[in-house]
Amino acid sequence: MTDVLDELQWRGLVAQTTDEAALRSALADGPITYYVGFDPTAPSLHIGNLVQILTARRLQDAGHRPIALVGGATGLIGDPKMAGERTLNDPELVAGWVERIRRQIEPLLVWDGPNAATMVNNLDWTAGLSAISFLRDVGKHYRLGTMLAKDTVARRLQSDEGISFTEFSYQILQGMDYLELFRRHGVTLETGGSDQWGNLLSGVELVRKAEGVAVHALTTPLVTKADGTKFGKTEGGAVWLDPELTSPYAFYQFWLNQADADVVRYLKVFTFRTREEIEALAVEVAERPFAREAQRALAGDVTTLVHGQAATGAVIAASQALFGRGDLSSLDEVTLRGAVAELPRTTAKAGDLVVDAFVGSGLVASKAAARRAIAEGGAYVNNVKATSDEQVLEPGDLLHGRFAVLRRGKRTLAVAAAE
Repeated sequence: MTDVLDELQWRGLVAQTTDEAALRSALADGPITYYVGFDPTAPSLHIGNLVQILTARRLQDAGHRPIALVGGATGLIGDPKMAGERTLNDPELVAGWVERIRRQIEPLLVWDGPNAATMVNNLDWTAGLSAISFLRDVGKHYRLGTMLAKDTVARRLQSDEGISFTEFSYQILQGMDYLELFRRHGVTLETGGSDQWGNLLSGVELVRKAEGVAVHALTTPLVTKADGTKFGKTEGGAVWLDPELTSPYAFYQFWLNQADADVVRYLKVFTFRTREEIEALAVEVAERPFAREAQRALAGDVTTLVHGQAATGAVIAASQALFGRGDLSSLDEVTLRGAVAELPRTTAKAGDLVVDAFVGSGLVASKAAARRAIAEGGAYVNNVKATSDEQVLEPGDLLHGRFAVLRRGKRTLAVAAAE
């Protein structure tokens, strides 16, 4: 056993605990069994959820036993939002999301050995529960004053829309998860994000009232940027773990583009690098920020965790190839498609003038500017210098029959894509 609580605090991963001294003692005396839950309210987890999975992995690496809960029941309801009622999704859709999220969690925990992880679905113990049993056996332990005081509930009650009994009951359902996992698996710690503190306390109190046992809760802080703004969003929305929603290339680039002011904190939260390694990278940020060593370490580590070493190698090769330091034709179609997804684009086909492709993509403002770029040796198609203003796109220029990467100068890119 290591002093994992000290490790979590050093990494900036402790926001609130129910009783820090008692939790520290329990972890030292362990192993303990703990759980973290994820609701399938979307087809994929995002990088905010990744904080919770990696926190669970750190506890597991310290010798404790994790349970990952995917909420097939709570996902049918959804945690109340500040903005208003959630749309209730079809049960079959939610069941499909449960399976997708399970597959995203599985590579990030260890499923064999003395402290092997376990995956559970709270629909297993709620699907057969009658309304009478729910009210008598669980509801009797809850007091309306406490439930109404919850921040989200209080704000929603003051709004024009109010809050439905369905969403109001969510905190009871989540509390019931803790009680059920305590009874089934001996769980004595729940972890989650700081925005879930009220729901975590709901479970702690339910176990205390129903079983007379003191159990623990620990939350991680909301990850923000150095300027206090929200982390984890791009112009396209959330950064998802599912490669169909956020390509590995876009995922890698998101981490690579983090600011110097943020990157060391993110290395602590999202990677398993040691203190010594992170401190060395902090020195690099301070002394050689232009090299972006810390950003490359962050992007490589997190992309490998989520998508695997092969995908990381492919996106690094794509990044280099886009700017002339590799062979674009060697990239597989999925990687190339991800690499050009955010570039300015124009439609094109074999036989179209390169000049027209440059104008259509917005790389230059006019045909005259395109001809001038070619004459000056600053126009490229798939990293090959264009040599004539009468040059056309050949069939072989359309990589995988679809994409021609256009470049003006060293770093200004676009793509000509067949429809």
